[in-house]
Amino acid sequence: MVSGVLVAESLRADGELSGVPLSLTRVRRVRAAGVGDGQPADWTLLHFEAADRDAPALADALADCLSPEGGWYADFHDATDVYVVFAGHVCRYRRGDAAGREAARAHGRSVGVPEEQLDWGE
Repeated sequence: MVSGVLVAESLRADGELSGVPLSLTRVRRVRAAGVGDGQPADWTLLHFEAADRDAPALADALADCLSPEGGWYADFHDATDVYVVFAGHVCRYRRGDAAGREAARAHGRSVGVPEEQLDWGE
């Protein structure tokens, strides 16, 4: 089972996440710390789970519907891999792989993700 978090506000205005079965495990609103340019102060967090076999398709679907503006990403992981998904770009690395994590963080910086938001779990 993969589990992760999607910020609802990170979706493009015409974005749609479909074709991959997801289970919502928690929905909550938070006041975000360290918001970037173009990001609202309040976020809706969608905690989800999906089947391991659907991880690559989920990553591709997220890459197609996330906004390229505002420094957004979504992340999820399974027992062995971490996926960090940006608009049009998927980073996948083995849990504990410091070089893979840093490559994903570097990509995040290059698309405007604030430093304090480059803190996904593994």
